[in-house]
Parts: sequence; C-alpha cells; structure tokens
Amino acid sequence: MEVLVLNEGKRQNSQHVEKRCAVSPGAAKRMVKKGISLHIERGAGILSGYSNGDYIDAGATMIDEPAAALPEIDMLLCVNRPFPEHVAKMKAGAIVVGHIDPFFQQAAVESLANQQLTTLSVEMIPRSSRAQKMDALSSQASLAGYVMMLQAANHLPAILPMMMTPSGTIKPAKVFVIGAGVAGLQAIATAKRLGASVMAYDTRAVVAEQVESLGGKFLKIDIGETGQTKDGYAQALTEEQKAKQQDAQRDAIAAADIVITTAQLFGRRPPLLISKETLSLMKPGSVVVDMAALSGGNVEGSIAGEITHVHGVTVIGTGNWSQRVAKDATDMYANNLLNLIQEFYDEGTQSFNVNLDDDILAHSVITHNGSIINEMLKNAYSGA
Repeated sequence: MEVLVLNEGKRQNSQHVEKRCAVSPGAAKRMVKKGISLHIERGAGILSGYSNGDYIDAGATMIDEPAAALPEIDMLLCVNRPFPEHVAKMKAGAIVVGHIDPFFQQAAVESLANQQLTTLSVEMIPRSSRAQKMDALSSQASLAGYVMMLQAANHLPAILPMMMTPSGTIKPAKVFVIGAGVAGLQAIATAKRLGASVMAYDTRAVVAEQVESLGGKFLKIDIGETGQTKDGYAQALTEEQKAKQQDAQRDAIAAADIVITTAQLFGRRPPLLISKETLSLMKPGSVVVDMAALSGGNVEGSIAGEITHVHGVTVIGTGNWSQRVAKDATDMYANNLLNLIQEFYDEGTQSFNVNLDDDILAHSVITHNGSIINEMLKNAYSGA
C-alpha cells in the first residue's frame, strides 16, 4: 500500500499555520514494518519537532513535490482537509483520512465524492471502547484542555495557588469550567495541579462524579431533563433551558478569575453561553477562554483567532489549541491513525479493507464509490 503524508505546515490558511504532522517517526517505523510504502513530503515534521532524517531513519521516503506521487498513492493521511489541487490529482478509489469538518464543508465533501475517493473523517469515529485508540477528536481535545488552562494562567494578572507570605496570604484563584467533556476535564485537572479552586458545570449530571474525582466542585443546576447522545455528547438544550442555565451560572462566572468554556455540539454550531452583560459582572483582569471561538463561539464578543478585551475581561479565542504542544499533538494523532490502519490493514493483500459493515467504518467513512454515504451528513445537507 502506497501512503502519502503532506507538509501541511507550508500551506497556511487565514487563521493558522498547521504545526502538526499526520505521522510521527515512531508511527512511520511501525507502518514500514507492516510493508507499507510511506512517502512524506520534505519538512512535514519540522514544526512539530521532527527532522527529515528522523523519518528517513524510520524507513520512510522523503519527496520534494507531492504532485507526481498523488496519482499513484492508495491513501493520503492528513491532519486537516486536503486542498482541492491535491484532491484533483488523486486516483479513483484512493482513501483520504483527516479532520474533514464534514458538517460545515459540504462543497469539499462533494468534491471528494465526485473524485471517486473514499473519505474517512476522523471526527466521525464513534466513541466506543473498541474505537477509543483511534479517537483523534478526544486525543486532541485533551491537549486543548491543558493548553487553554495554561493560556488563561499566562494572561491572568495573579497567581493560581494559595501562597502564604510574610506580607499576607494570597487566596487561590477561582476557575470555572463550563463543559466537562474531554477538554473540560483536562482543564479541571490542570487547574487543580496549578493550585486553583475549581468549579465546573455540565448539562450531563452523569459527569459530576468525574469532576469531583479530579478535585473540582460540580455546580448543580436544575434545568429539567437533559442527557447525552449515544456517542457521549451533550444533547442540545431548549431555549428555556438555556435561559435557566445562564441565569444560574451568572454568579459563578462573576465570582471566577478564570472561565473556560468548552461547549460544542456535534455537527452543529456551539451554543452561546456567556453574554457581554455577564462579562461586565466579572472583575477587571479576569480571563475567559472560548474553546469554540473558531466555530461560532460560546462567548459574546470573542473573536475567532484573536485575544480581545470586553468590559476589562481578557477573552481568548485563538483556537487551534493543540498547536501549542505540536510534538505531543503529532504523536497522539499519529498513534490514532496508526491504530486505525492496523485495525483494517490486510497484510496478505497489503491494502486497507474498507469494510462498511464494520461499526467504526460505517460511522466514519463519509464518501465512497462516488457518493456521500453517511446518513447524518446527507440529512444535514438536506436541512433535515
């Protein structure tokens, strides 16, 4: 099987330069041992701390220009979506793997289908026990939670832990985390390690025990029946529930030195959780980190890709959080893809077995044989 990895770092978009690489030298070595012919565009790992020599030592072949290789490859491994010029050069039946962002990139998905490519969107990998080792969305979200907390601490004009000094005692900073999914739980754990007093809220009462096991307090709000999807995501709230939630959270937000919002809905725009009016209740110098800023935002006044100030509060919406720890982000993502390939790679035929009867591929393969085959996507595109 011929596999290609592009240097996504040299193709920047309006919001960031990609620092991660889809394959690490460690993952490359294991792929090559399986008989996979791995081609990596020169410089692909530089921004994540890996030299060309690291990949050569792992058995990969470095190429300077991928245009000639694209028509021959069987699989393209990406961090993000492939660029249109890459898609146009690929042969029918080739496989594309990456963060496709399919619900909000209909034109790109249709282009992949029209090119007769099999597209596997890593965001669509189900949150099952068997698929856990392939769950790139969760691995990157965990790093995001860590990075967001450090970003907040760096912008707060105060320390986080309690400190007893000859001139008096400094009280610990108060951190409030909204959303106790993978990113939120890691933010809570990081804040506790730094010595802060932590409170968290999630619409799913089932996660209260996880919050408390990390040393945080769980804010209990009665907004009626809530829950989570079969994949572990929070259910969307009604307008009445949203209003009750925001009213109950207002005091916790006003008292906090740092607020981190991590609320995102699978396949939909994120909910607005904090208004400018609520921001005005916070102490000057307080910090709010909006994890969802790039996809619509949880905080009124946050600007995608920027740090801004609203009523004296620093609002961080820079996004692309795992880029800040690109080496670990590359290692984790590369291992997710390696586990995915190992699960479906047939060493006898040296090919990736696209078995759409398998639960993992049935969820994550979105285009195949010239069509968009994922029912959730088709319903979303049709407005259902």
